[in-house]
Amino acid sequence: MSTVSEDRPQPAQATVPGNGLHRWMLPSAVVRELDPDAVPEGRRPRRTARDWAVDTCCFLLAGLLYLVTAESLVQHPDVPDGLVGVDLALGALSCLAVWVRRRWPVGLAVTMIAIGLLSETSGWVSLVALFTVAVHRPFRYVAWIGGISLALAPLYYWLRPEAGLSYTAGLVFALLLTVCVAGWGMLVRSKRLLMMSLRDRAHRAETEARLRAEQAQRLAREDIAREMHDVLAHRLTLLSVHAGALEFRPDAPREEIARAAGVIRESSHEALQDLREIIGVLRTGGSDDAAGGRPQPTLAALEPLVAECREAGMKITLDHRVADPGAVPASVGRTAYRIAQEALTNARKHAPGAEVTLRLTGSCGDGLTITVTNPPPESEAPPVPGSGQGLIGLTERATLAGGRLQHGTTPDGGFEIRAWLPWA
Repeated sequence: MSTVSEDRPQPAQATVPGNGLHRWMLPSAVVRELDPDAVPEGRRPRRTARDWAVDTCCFLLAGLLYLVTAESLVQHPDVPDGLVGVDLALGALSCLAVWVRRRWPVGLAVTMIAIGLLSETSGWVSLVALFTVAVHRPFRYVAWIGGISLALAPLYYWLRPEAGLSYTAGLVFALLLTVCVAGWGMLVRSKRLLMMSLRDRAHRAETEARLRAEQAQRLAREDIAREMHDVLAHRLTLLSVHAGALEFRPDAPREEIARAAGVIRESSHEALQDLREIIGVLRTGGSDDAAGGRPQPTLAALEPLVAECREAGMKITLDHRVADPGAVPASVGRTAYRIAQEALTNARKHAPGAEVTLRLTGSCGDGLTITVTNPPPESEAPPVPGSGQGLIGLTERATLAGGRLQHGTTPDGGFEIRAWLPWA
């Protein structure tokens, strides 16, 4: 009963994942390779409709050749009737054995070699068994079984000479037929292996493409997160500092309060605008340029940044020694701007009131050097919330640009950030 259930044809509507082909169109061995989950572990795959059709054709062909050989054998005057009966019985059993060729291909082929020496009518089933081994097993099995068959062919034709055919002609015909059948089976196997290898290669290519897409998406999200941190941290720090000044100095002059309120209003407006642009990038899935927002800052925007910080009350000394800022590549200038922006933001948070020195030097071929230094704060700085990842992000940004960044305290207790970026 188990054999019948395993050999039951699969439903025609079942398809193989990945190519949409119906299972009945493919051999069961190919279906098992294409869809391993369809076959329970430890069980043989069920025959497909194609397998049943092929096995039926092999059985009918073996039966037809059996009848032709049996007729010739019965009419042979030199063969005793008892031997004819044994020959016909073995040949009939061999034809029935065609139905088990997929389950035991090697065992059937070895058995048919022995039976083929005793039964002339089972010789055609031996070829079917050899073909099955060539299709379903590696070359070493084909070499051993085919080699034994070729070695025994001279003995067989010496014991059973063909009527009307010379010994040499019969032997050559048997050798050619054996080689052709084995070669045909190996050709079928090689085509299947080639199909499997092409499918695996396509599957690997799809997997690699999906991984590359996921990596590109992850990198894009990291870029967006980095931009969000750099832009919003600058704006929100201005808000925090000026709001804190208003909180701790409620008796400040009216003009100073008005100026601080104006900075808060302008910084809030800029922060909202930056946040709107970043959200637009996330919604469209594109780059900053695709969002239709403001252009990315370059090195030329460094002086307006310093002016904005000065208007907010920071003391900044700008030492700009780059002769032609417009010649700096856009990517290098944008990285330098972001490094300076984050460094000024950190100085405003951790050393309020201290004078910050921003030095920018470099030339084409030597690289671009950005140095931001601040002395220790005169008094304890009020706590300003932050993620503490700003310097890590700056180091990563400089590394991605092909440069390097160093930061640490100075001998007088201040803090310094020094970055070098390549300028080819």
